[in-house]
Amino acid sequence: MNSVISVKERIADACQSRKARIDRLLADISYHIEFNGHLSNHNKHAVVALAGLDATADRIEEYYHQYVKETTYGFGLEPKRPSRYVLDDSNALTLLGQRTSFSGWCHYFDDLTARDGLTAVLENWMPVLLPGWAGAFTHATIHLGWGLDYGHPRMITEGLAYMAFSWVSCHPERQTPALSSKEQTAAESLIAISRQLEQNLEGYQAWVQRIQNGEIAPEKAQCHPELKRSGLQYRIAMSLAEGHPLMDTLPDCLINAELQEVWAQLYYAVALIYLARPGDFVNLHLITSLHAMEQIALKLPADQQRAVVQDFWQGMVGVVLSGGEFPDSQTLSQLHQRWQQQTDRADAPAVTQQWQQIIRAAIADAEEHNPKLVYVARKLWQRSGYQAIYREAASCFTTTPELPDSFARQADTGI
Repeated sequence: MNSVISVKERIADACQSRKARIDRLLADISYHIEFNGHLSNHNKHAVVALAGLDATADRIEEYYHQYVKETTYGFGLEPKRPSRYVLDDSNALTLLGQRTSFSGWCHYFDDLTARDGLTAVLENWMPVLLPGWAGAFTHATIHLGWGLDYGHPRMITEGLAYMAFSWVSCHPERQTPALSSKEQTAAESLIAISRQLEQNLEGYQAWVQRIQNGEIAPEKAQCHPELKRSGLQYRIAMSLAEGHPLMDTLPDCLINAELQEVWAQLYYAVALIYLARPGDFVNLHLITSLHAMEQIALKLPADQQRAVVQDFWQGMVGVVLSGGEFPDSQTLSQLHQRWQQQTDRADAPAVTQQWQQIIRAAIADAEEHNPKLVYVARKLWQRSGYQAIYREAASCFTTTPELPDSFARQADTGI
C-alpha cells in the first residue's frame, strides 16, 4: 500500500512541479508585448499550446527562453517599457487603440480586477474591446482568450491591456441581417460570398486596390503610423474601416441559431478557409483566434455572447477580403463536399499514429503558430465527434512569412 501511495504522490508532485514551472513563465513581466514595432510577442501563446499538447516542462522552458533570445523573425524580445500615461477611468477610453502605455493598461486592468473582480471587468469591458478583436492581427485577442483558457491571471491582464492598446474596430454598427430568407450554414454563407465576388471580380479587385493603398475617405483611413509600416495590419485596418456589404451582412445562423451550433459552424467554416490554401499564415489565425473568442464568450453573460460570434464573422470576412485572394467558390464547395460527412474512427491505429506524429512535430517546431494550430484542431476533432477535417487541418503546418520591405523604416516604439 505504501508503495502505491508513494507512486501516486510522486506523480502528483511531478504534475504540481510542471504546473508551477509553466505558471512562472506566464507570470513573467520582463518583456514588452511587441518587438521591432508591431510584431506580437507570442511567447506565452506557445507556452499554453505546448502545455495543452503535454510537452514536458523542460521543453516548454527551452522554447520560452530561446524565443526571448531570437524569434522566428530573427529578432529577440524587447524589455518591458515604461508607460507614457497613467490610466484611470477618466482617460482610458481616450487612449483606446492609440498603441501607447501598454504597462499602464496592465496596471489599470490589474486595479480594476482587484476592485471589481474579473467577471465584472469582462462584462463591462468586452463590449468595448471585442469590436477591435482583429487589432494586432488578432494576437491581442489570442493573448486574452488563451490566458482565459489556461486560467492565468497575468496573461489575462496582459490580454485585456493588449486588446485596448491595439484596438482597431470592425465597426459592428454596420452589421445588417442578410436579406435572403433562405437559411444557410456558415460554410454555405462563405461559399455564397465567394460566388458573389466572382460575379463582380473586377469590382472586388478595385476595392482591394483601394484598401491596400489606403485610398479611402481620409476620416476612415486614419490609423496609427506603425500599421502603415506593417503591410498586413494596415490593409486589415483599411478593410475594416471601409467596410464591404459582404463583410457587414450577417448570415441568418449568426442571428437565430443556437450558439453551440454557431460555434461548431464557425470552426468548420474557418477550417474550410484554411484548407483552401493549406498552411496559409493569415488564415491559420482565424482558427486560433476563434478559439480565443469562444473562451472569452464563455466568461460573458448570455446576453453578450451572440455579439462575439457576430463580431468574429464581420472581422473574419474583412481579413480574408483584404488580401484580394478570397478562396474561390469551386474550391470551397469541393472541400465542403469532401469533408462535411467524413469522420474518423478515433481508435484506428493509422489515425492514432498520425496524431502522435503531428503532436511530436508541433512540440519540436520553432514556429509557435503550429503548436497552437494543433492544440486547437485536436480539441475540435475530439468535441466534433472526430470530424476528419480537423485532423487534416492540424497536419498543414505554416512557416514564418518574410517581412515586407516597409520594415526598413524605423519602428514606432508605442511607449
